[in-house]
Amino acid sequence: MTTTPLNLGFIGLGIMGAPMCGHLIAAGHRMFVHTRSKVPAEIAEAGATRCASAGEVASRADIVFTMVPDTPDVEAVLFGEAGVAEGLTAGKVVVDMSSISPIATKAFAQRINALGCDYLDAPVSGGEVGAKAASLTIMVGGPPGAFERVRPLFERMGRNITLVGGNGDGQTTKVANQIIVALNIAAVAEALVFASKAGADPAKVRTALMGGFASSRILEVHGERMIKRTFAPGFRIGLHQKDLNLALQGAKALGVALPNTANAAQLMQACAAHGMDGLDHSALVRALEILANHDVAQG
Repeated sequence: MTTTPLNLGFIGLGIMGAPMCGHLIAAGHRMFVHTRSKVPAEIAEAGATRCASAGEVASRADIVFTMVPDTPDVEAVLFGEAGVAEGLTAGKVVVDMSSISPIATKAFAQRINALGCDYLDAPVSGGEVGAKAASLTIMVGGPPGAFERVRPLFERMGRNITLVGGNGDGQTTKVANQIIVALNIAAVAEALVFASKAGADPAKVRTALMGGFASSRILEVHGERMIKRTFAPGFRIGLHQKDLNLALQGAKALGVALPNTANAAQLMQACAAHGMDGLDHSALVRALEILANHDVAQG
């Protein structure tokens, strides 16, 4: 299938953003980029044009993607000095793929819409592995017309792509995703700490559980990380803390109780208190190991 080259922009070339941007370049599109740190070598060598500001990216691209850590970062990129808003002209599309506040997202969308442009919130799930493999789950909020315009680009970065509803609904879905992921990590961590403390080989316990109803991607991927102690970040505890805080803030506003989410957030906070907020979120197991005075890897 022949792809008509588009002028695209990508802002934020971190662990997730760099491979996502790379897939779009590989599809033959012209790419204009801006990031706080040095542009990764693989992106520069692929022919991306580095821009001096987010505003310059927006002025040169028809569709602008952002992938930055938190709500204030998105606001700064969009509306700060030399931000995206300054470079937009009517008819362009802004696609925020960060994981941020649904409430703030709705406000950002209104401000972009006022400039004659469409806005899609399109957070992702799948971590670094999914970003590199172009197998991300992408949860989208925004107008159907803009979604269909961007869908072929989403398909270069992910596989499970869903238009959930209007602006903010993509972010709401991502918050729900992060609740499920956090609770599953906590469940796997508790199970492996229990099994190891009881004297069973945690690696063999995990293998056995993978064949039963307890099987999950978390048990498969993060269970292995817990056993092998491979906590280099695919998705940092600090970022997952941010997402769980969004869930708890939203729950308070909605009058909803999320007791298990609050517990998972506290386990992550315990890790952060021990200087582990930069580790992968599978390192949540460390909080439980500290409580048990026993490491899973001890067997």
